[in-house]
Amino acid sequence: MTETRTLDNGVRVIIKHMEGLLSVTMGVLVGTGAAFETNEEDGISHFLEHMQFKGTPARTAFEISDAFDALGAQVNAFTGKDMTCYYAKATSDHAAEAFGLLADLFLNSNFPEEELKREKGVVLEEINMDEDSPEDLCLDYLSRAAFGAQNYGRNILGPADNVKRFTRDDLFAYKEACYCPENIVVSFAGNLSAKTALALAEKYFGAMKCGNFKKRQKTVVWQAGRNFKKKSIEQAHFAIGFPAAKRESKQCPAVQVMNAILGGGMSSRLFKRIREELGLAYSVYSYPSHYEEAGMLTVYAGVNPKKAVDAKDAIVALIGELKEKGVTEEEFLRGREQVKSGSIFAQENTSSQMLLYGKQMLYKNEVYDFEKRMSEISKLTRGDVLRAVAENFDFSRAAVASVGNLEEGIVL
Repeated sequence: MTETRTLDNGVRVIIKHMEGLLSVTMGVLVGTGAAFETNEEDGISHFLEHMQFKGTPARTAFEISDAFDALGAQVNAFTGKDMTCYYAKATSDHAAEAFGLLADLFLNSNFPEEELKREKGVVLEEINMDEDSPEDLCLDYLSRAAFGAQNYGRNILGPADNVKRFTRDDLFAYKEACYCPENIVVSFAGNLSAKTALALAEKYFGAMKCGNFKKRQKTVVWQAGRNFKKKSIEQAHFAIGFPAAKRESKQCPAVQVMNAILGGGMSSRLFKRIREELGLAYSVYSYPSHYEEAGMLTVYAGVNPKKAVDAKDAIVALIGELKEKGVTEEEFLRGREQVKSGSIFAQENTSSQMLLYGKQMLYKNEVYDFEKRMSEISKLTRGDVLRAVAENFDFSRAAVASVGNLEEGIVL
């Protein structure tokens, strides 16, 4: 059973009641992230997310974490390109207390100056860690190659220089501009009654003030660029990005089945050809990203630098074969079942359901319809996937990124 409510101030609430469980996941989703930032703000969504945990008038940073631990509850947050999410998971009998703590850190964080200085060091080390994680770095470079230096091309962590100069005033100003009731969804999933969940949302978020919220607009242009960073490491990492279906496209389910066939698992063509048959890579995969204005289908591989060109050529040839010869009926049926089972498995996980229902409400202002999702996947035909293959693999528009000990970057 699912219930929704919009509070008087504009905060949207959605509750997915899941009987037979002993826990509940509670999330607060905000419609902002790296893609909405200006150059001066680049990285502030992520830094703000960190600072939200660093103290309120009622609790210090340690007291916040200690209070969650005392309940046996889990708490965390993450920043994405177009969404930031704060969430807690607790046993049903401690849900009210855990949600009160989550609401306190979300609504009342006061960003103590000493914590600000300390957390800058933490985030700078996170940036350094990203630099030392060539797979992540390669995918960041691919986003920049595909979308440029704005919106979806931004690195979520932001540049170190920005992090160093962010002030408490910067955090308060950004929060006031973006953390507004109209831009927030409170999502519950698990064994908690709708009555209790609504009462909790009203208690803590009903008095949240309405500001002069104005949704920030993004100008998204596909760049089809090329990025390369020479790095003295053992492997070479490269990724190819193709423009793909955006979030509202009816083609998304077909793209997801197509991706399962291409590089979504151990039976995929990429895994079997590049790893098992040719032995060119340990890690090779593909995945789709669907945004409001655009989408991207990413193909990634980590290889021996001496074999990087061979691996790239093999991947290009494999995709060429996919475009020329299509997919078999067996591949189509297997890929469709993989996509269906992924949605079914998510139905049994409170964290997945909290995020799934919350995102659907945040992005589309509607309730996620599981039956509709199953129907869309079940109705897919092999012809739908063949059309997705034809329309989503355009090498003339592909973006490319590579990181590693190469003389030059990977070129298609």
